[in-house]
Amino acid sequence: MLFPNIDPIIFSIGPLAVRWYGLMYLLGFIFAYLIILRFAPGRAVALGKDGVSDLLFYAVLGVVLGGRIGYTLFYNATYFTRHPLEIFYIWEGGMSFHGGLLGVVVALLIFSRRRKLDPLALGDVTVLAAPIGLGLGRIGNFINGELWGRVTDLPWAVVFPAAGPDPRHPSQLYEAFLEGPVLFVCLWYMSRRGTPSGSIFFSFFILYGCFRFMVEFVRQPDAHLGFLWAGATMGQLLSLPMMIFGVCGLCYLRYRTKT
Repeated sequence: MLFPNIDPIIFSIGPLAVRWYGLMYLLGFIFAYLIILRFAPGRAVALGKDGVSDLLFYAVLGVVLGGRIGYTLFYNATYFTRHPLEIFYIWEGGMSFHGGLLGVVVALLIFSRRRKLDPLALGDVTVLAAPIGLGLGRIGNFINGELWGRVTDLPWAVVFPAAGPDPRHPSQLYEAFLEGPVLFVCLWYMSRRGTPSGSIFFSFFILYGCFRFMVEFVRQPDAHLGFLWAGATMGQLLSLPMMIFGVCGLCYLRYRTKT
């Protein structure tokens, strides 16, 4: 199947260009605002409209700073050691999800302390809002024709123009499906069962880590990194501590409820 030639730029006015990828981010934050506003009362998190706006501001800072720092440390440390000023060239691309996630966690801790909120309950409502944005972001990756999968002969394989003539897994769409609707439904179901504070937060780490780890088997690893320890990709190596953290967190919650 040939790659659908979608222009990454929706429209432009002079030097200003509106891109599909940017629109996906914007929609993701809009949905996040609505979801947090809807689910915060059910987790006993007193925010209100202004509080949700402030929370998203903290989260955006965490995503941008953590994502960029994570990319420089995890994916291209050698290059940025030689070109340190380019760390600040965010417009040229290069963001790490795992770094962005760490940035959001730090932002949540700071926000919860300043607002005197339960950090685990705040984490629950925040991760509930994450899957929609994650799924839309992966669709943006597909439209941009980036982060493609490995070569395959499956009937739904796609020939990405920038990846050569071979058909490849549309791994961006696999991730969009798993990290978007599937992850959201799983977390939403947990929220309906009245689970203890923190259970949704820690489950997010387990589920996302599992989904990302699986898709990495068909996703093309970064060219400058290739396959690393025991044939794993960087995405898999970074997802392992996520899953371990989530499991340890759930064990802690279970232990706390028994004591």
